Amino acid sequence: MPCSVVVGGNFGDEGKGKVIAYLANNDKPTIIARGGVGPNAGHTVYLEGKKYGLRQLPCGFVYQNARLLIGPGVLINPDVVLNEIEMNARISHTSLAKKIGVSSLDAPVSGGDVGAKNGTLASMIGGDKESFEKILPLYEVMGKNIAYMGKAGAGQHTKMSNQILIAGTMIGVVESLLYAYKAGNDLQEVIDVIGSGAAGCWSINNLGPRIVKGNFDPGFFIKHFVKDMGIALHEADLMNLSLPGLALVYQFYKAAMAVGLEDLGTHGLYKVFAVMNGVEIK
Repeated sequence: MPCSVVVGGNFGDEGKGKVIAYLANNDKPTIIARGGVGPNAGHTVYLEGKKYGLRQLPCGFVYQNARLLIGPGVLINPDVVLNEIEMNARISHTSLAKKIGVSSLDAPVSGGDVGAKNGTLASMIGGDKESFEKILPLYEVMGKNIAYMGKAGAGQHTKMSNQILIAGTMIGVVESLLYAYKAGNDLQEVIDVIGSGAAGCWSINNLGPRIVKGNFDPGFFIKHFVKDMGIALHEADLMNLSLPGLALVYQFYKAAMAVGLEDLGTHGLYKVFAVMNGVEIK
């Protein structure tokens, strides 16, 4: 059985990963194994226009029919390996769907219970453009803003951007209302004014009045929001992206779950901050 071995003599970007990716697609091997020192050796390849950086799995993963192996004696970082295996599984899922004639779309929505009841949900969809156009009439029944975001995964990444924005916004909402409360203002009057100015946003105008009334019923559960923030932080880590604001909000919501507030709506974070500041919730 023929075997190709690629050996690099230099550190840095000499193109080893790209060479291996080319050979994998050209030679179509049954097994692709990676040797080397360990997780500090990074390689970059491109697949369908997207850039991937790998530190443990073979760069030949671009050829999905091969078995991927890591050679004996190679140092392993379990977190890196598992993250790259997860990445490869997502790519393999999309490729398999194409092979068996099944369309796969990732199509998260935003708008909470209000959007669902009123048929105004925003949908962010990734996947095959032709498949998106076929199902578009179905989504037009559920919402007004249906956007095609690009290839598979693009819808989910857009949703994560949405959740990151909501996370930061919610901190602002609860701190703003707590400040107004301590200052002796009427909270609903404050919401009416600031909600129509530069600080106006969906959260203050829709969830702010619920906080004032002591209604923390979920439009979106805290436990589900924590799950989404965890996904966003995980994906950011894979991209070597620092999101300290999100990480901070994530910890506050984890604290909310620790004290039994996981089944409240995301605005239930107000209760955590109220306790921190000795504010009694009526």
